[in-house]
Amino acid sequence: MRADLTKMQLQEEPQHASKVQGALYGLFIGDALAMPVHWYYDRQALFRDYGRVSDFTAPKAEHPDSILWRSNYTAPNAKGEILHDQAQYWGRPNIHYHQFLKAGENTLNIKLARLLMDSIKFLEAYRVEDYLQRYIQYMTTPGTHRDTYIEESHRKFFENYARGRPPEKCGREEKHIGGLVGMVPILVHYRGRPNRAREAAREHLALTHPGDRMRIAADLLIDLFVQVLDGRSLKQAVLSAIDSQQNPLVGHPFRKWAKLPDDVVVGRLLSTACYVEHAVPAVIYLALKYHTDPEEMLIVNTMLGGDNAGRGALLGALAGAAGGMASFPPRWIRGLAEPPPYFLSR
Repeated sequence: MRADLTKMQLQEEPQHASKVQGALYGLFIGDALAMPVHWYYDRQALFRDYGRVSDFTAPKAEHPDSILWRSNYTAPNAKGEILHDQAQYWGRPNIHYHQFLKAGENTLNIKLARLLMDSIKFLEAYRVEDYLQRYIQYMTTPGTHRDTYIEESHRKFFENYARGRPPEKCGREEKHIGGLVGMVPILVHYRGRPNRAREAAREHLALTHPGDRMRIAADLLIDLFVQVLDGRSLKQAVLSAIDSQQNPLVGHPFRKWAKLPDDVVVGRLLSTACYVEHAVPAVIYLALKYHTDPEEMLIVNTMLGGDNAGRGALLGALAGAAGGMASFPPRWIRGLAEPPPYFLSR
């Protein structure tokens, strides 16, 4: 446990404190491990460029699968300016999405989750208005981060914001797994109050990722986190969700898939892309198959490519919430460029 914890924090029951830390560290670790090979869809190229990724690694300058050459964003006015000095790299081929990040550093979505943690820690509660103020200031201020790529959800938000729409109404209907990672700090904070956890997590998600597809995906992940933070094993929580068949995203033969090679399940049967209809079932599959070995879980996820950062963040958070800090090798815990802040839950 970090040396700067307060006396009150140290008085928390050790197992619960470890789950809190584990969920947040896992969120950061799963993303940071995958960061250099994020959105590699050619697995041969991934292995050629990086080998088996089992440690934090700095990204290479070039990315053979990068779509930045056909990506674009033009701010309607100064209120919507979010690319800043990274704008020069958009529209160019082979640019790595995270070219300026260092080993163990996190992508923008996790940096925003950290921003949310700062808000919760400051107020000892989740407040939409405070987070939105921080989010807008962070994104519109040059130099707050060094990530080159900004996902579509944020671009759409700031297009609407620049045109005068109220911040809480700036999100457009979404479908990408990256939006789900922002729920984790809220679920951890309100772990003893599941109804408030669900309400606040859904409210936060809708700011940038509204729509039925995201809501359905969120409901599944919220239920898993509520269960594992309450003491249920990750395997038990996942199997309960599968057996209940209350969410359409668990309507796959996960037990049978466990006998297949991972790159068949996530690559052929499920896409490695970021759309929640495929990415969330991939999380379920990997969580079930590797629940006893979180280290291997995150390495396998990373090597599968695609949106491995979004999947990895959720997998790491689930593994940490279930098993605490012992879920992760010390080299990963020490290697994070910016570890998550520790905060009490109410």
